[in-house]
Amino acid sequence: MSTERTPLITSGVCGLAVTAACSSVELDAAAPQSDPGTPSKDPRRLNTFFGVMVPTILSMFSIVLFLRTGFVVGHAGLLQGLLMVVVAYTIISLTILSICAISTNGAIQGGGAYYMISRSLGPEFGGSIGLMFFLAKVFACGEYVLGLVEAILDVFGSDPDSSEAVRVLPQGYWYTVLYSSVVLLLCLFVCLVGSKIYSRTAFAILLLVTVSLLSIFISSVAVKPRDFVITHKGTGNQTLRYNASYTGFSATTLRNNLGSGYSLDYSTNSVMNFATVFAIMFTSCTGIMAGANMSGELKTPSVSIPKGTIVAVFYTFTVYVLLFILVSATCDRTLLIQDYGFLQRINIWPPFVTAGIFCASLSAAMCSMIGASRILHALALDSLFGLPLAPAAIISNSGNPWVSVLYTWGLAQCVVFAGQLNAVASVVTVFYLLAFAAVDLACLALEWASAPNFRPTFQLFSWHTCLLGILSCLVMMFVINPVYSSGSIVLLLLLLLFLHYRSPTSSWGYISQALIFHQVRKYLLMLDVRKDHVKFWRPQMLLMVANPRSSCQLILFINQLKKGGLYVLGHVQLGDLDSLPSDPVQQQYNFWLSLVDKLGVKAFVDLTLSPSVRQGTQHLLRITGLGGMKPNTLILGFYDSCTPEDFFLQDSAFCDSSIGQGSEGEYNFGVDLPSLQAHFPPVRHVESPRWLSPEEYVGIISDAIKMNKNVCLGRYFFQLEGEDKDSKEDGSERTIDVWPLNLLQPGSRDYEDVCSLFLLQMACVLNMSNKWRHARMRIFLNVETESSDQGWVVNEETFRELLKKLRIRASIKIVPWDSVVQHHVQQDVKPPAEQTHALSEDFLSAVNSMLMEHSSQATVRFLYLPQPTAQRSQAQQYLAQLEAVTNSLGPTLLIHGLTPVTYTDL
Repeated sequence: MSTERTPLITSGVCGLAVTAACSSVELDAAAPQSDPGTPSKDPRRLNTFFGVMVPTILSMFSIVLFLRTGFVVGHAGLLQGLLMVVVAYTIISLTILSICAISTNGAIQGGGAYYMISRSLGPEFGGSIGLMFFLAKVFACGEYVLGLVEAILDVFGSDPDSSEAVRVLPQGYWYTVLYSSVVLLLCLFVCLVGSKIYSRTAFAILLLVTVSLLSIFISSVAVKPRDFVITHKGTGNQTLRYNASYTGFSATTLRNNLGSGYSLDYSTNSVMNFATVFAIMFTSCTGIMAGANMSGELKTPSVSIPKGTIVAVFYTFTVYVLLFILVSATCDRTLLIQDYGFLQRINIWPPFVTAGIFCASLSAAMCSMIGASRILHALALDSLFGLPLAPAAIISNSGNPWVSVLYTWGLAQCVVFAGQLNAVASVVTVFYLLAFAAVDLACLALEWASAPNFRPTFQLFSWHTCLLGILSCLVMMFVINPVYSSGSIVLLLLLLLFLHYRSPTSSWGYISQALIFHQVRKYLLMLDVRKDHVKFWRPQMLLMVANPRSSCQLILFINQLKKGGLYVLGHVQLGDLDSLPSDPVQQQYNFWLSLVDKLGVKAFVDLTLSPSVRQGTQHLLRITGLGGMKPNTLILGFYDSCTPEDFFLQDSAFCDSSIGQGSEGEYNFGVDLPSLQAHFPPVRHVESPRWLSPEEYVGIISDAIKMNKNVCLGRYFFQLEGEDKDSKEDGSERTIDVWPLNLLQPGSRDYEDVCSLFLLQMACVLNMSNKWRHARMRIFLNVETESSDQGWVVNEETFRELLKKLRIRASIKIVPWDSVVQHHVQQDVKPPAEQTHALSEDFLSAVNSMLMEHSSQATVRFLYLPQPTAQRSQAQQYLAQLEAVTNSLGPTLLIHGLTPVTYTDL
């Protein structure tokens, strides 16, 4: 039914015996969808008592109250037993504070603990913890079935020393498994067909359990002392007999039961200790989330959940303490240890206790099955684990998730092969402690994130209580069973890795984003630009992109060149905000961010609206970044007449319609592949008008230099392959060529000026990246061998020493260029910055030929970029000279560096 899904999940994740929770769920499940004209019944109809206290009390009493109270006191003694109760209730009290805080910060939908954790911590952590919580409830279901069978056999099991007609059921391991399977089938049948009939008896079950409890307290006064002979089957056909006594209130009995007396457990034939007994005792404390799971049905959840949960926990704590004191003062240790069902022996009318045991056990098992199935159904609806859990999303016509019920039944059937309640108690406890720690972690993360919208109406918590709750849960996990604890954490980590690999996206909101924001803001304030030091310099790139269709290879290359620094993709949208109804840039961010995801680059995106590209670039150079993280290097594509290629038509990630669509229901932030394709315009044709004039392009370079930014121009990078995220390229076949001399000014022989050293640094940074780490680096030194001045020999040695100090591994190639220099025309009347017009075509052609001769086989080349002239009229000539020098050269990066980047000291 259409109205069934949410109520089912919302209330179904109950505690271990949350019959009231299940009752609300199944009543909603049975209600048909009302017609539009029919007034719908308000689903928020439960008050604090019926909505929170009843399910929580039943969850925390369950089966341990009747069948393991004497076991705990007998082995641990009264003092250690009370210590166990205090420790257990301290742990759950800390978790209750977190539950109340989260549950009063907003309405909880389907999934209970899974919903709270996943919507607070994100899909990876929520999904993995949700599956662990599901397993905990499956094991709990098996545990309660085994406990019920144990109680049945105590009454109806065949006993060679008894002639009672009711003791007719044969006993043994396989008989226990058989009876447990029958009980599980009954639970399955009720959960599939008649769960609403069962759920309506929740309050009646609580009354019956309360009557049973009262009969126990009354019997301690009304029943006279008596002796018993308890028999157990030993090894082989041996029968073991124990003499036990019920003494009534006795100071001697109390004194004898104060200390611990750990001995052999007759059901598992293993010696008990504090950890194993505590594990069994703690299973009575795992139903604290019953009230929180009812938030969708409560009239005032922000009041009912804290009040009802705390009152229920205080009530159950009082009952356990009184019952521990009662049995330790009236029963000798032998009776407590050797008979789990001793409360029936000492009751004024044993059927009182028998009925309480049967009702509590059966209701706990059924509600655990229902709760586990609802968690699994919620996981399936969120599609976190893909195909294996997909069938669990199927529901019947009445809205019952019957497939997830079958999943739960099948796994619980595997659990009952353990044969004994005590054998699975440790696993149940460890899983629940891990789930409680996750709830505390969710609340701690919300508190530390300091998000303005985290305003729970319940205020009796702090990050201290959350952290203490996490630590206490983890410590007790390892105290109980280090092997199970380690295994559960390993399983959790494997699930986390699996979900992280699947990368599910959601619209839930991610606490990680809030925490990251909180910490990044703090660290950005600490990142003081006045404390920068050259030895910790790193490139911080602003790459201006006109159309990513033709720039993807350059985007991928710069991603390798950033070396852990800031990387920003900048784009200028031409326009004037005064003439537009709204800002067109805001709608574009999702498309650019999806492009970044597709390419797999670690880049930010910054877009601006401006009347001109030059003015927009100035804006981005000034305002991009924050604090100490601002771009120090501007990167532009080369300005030439080449017709750009469309990268989207070459990469299968952009042209295969089956990729990027995502599975049904996957949250893609509103950008699918067809939308991404349609957003970016086709590449420019030869006849198409250009957005940018040569004068404006050169002006952008001049502006960046005036603003003390390094400038890089990338040409022919559409020829570069192997930079995409799926490439296995490690650079072993690649070569990086560096020409540190200003080739357009032969008179300059300084290989150690700031720009030349910046060139070397950038090449070295590229050589350290993943896809270039095994590439060979070659540095070319241009010398005039025919000159009367032979100082170049000394300069070469000096340069080698410099490379050694800078720890740059590269081979040095000496290139005589006398034949090139002879074409150069010197004009001393002009300053060096304005000598570009003096370069002849023969000289430029000779320089290009030299580069082609020595670097034609290189993968990428780093060249010295001369500073442009200040005269606007020289812009086209400046670009023509750069184009002539790099013509047909292959992927080339022209670099003009202004920043000192090298440091030779430690």
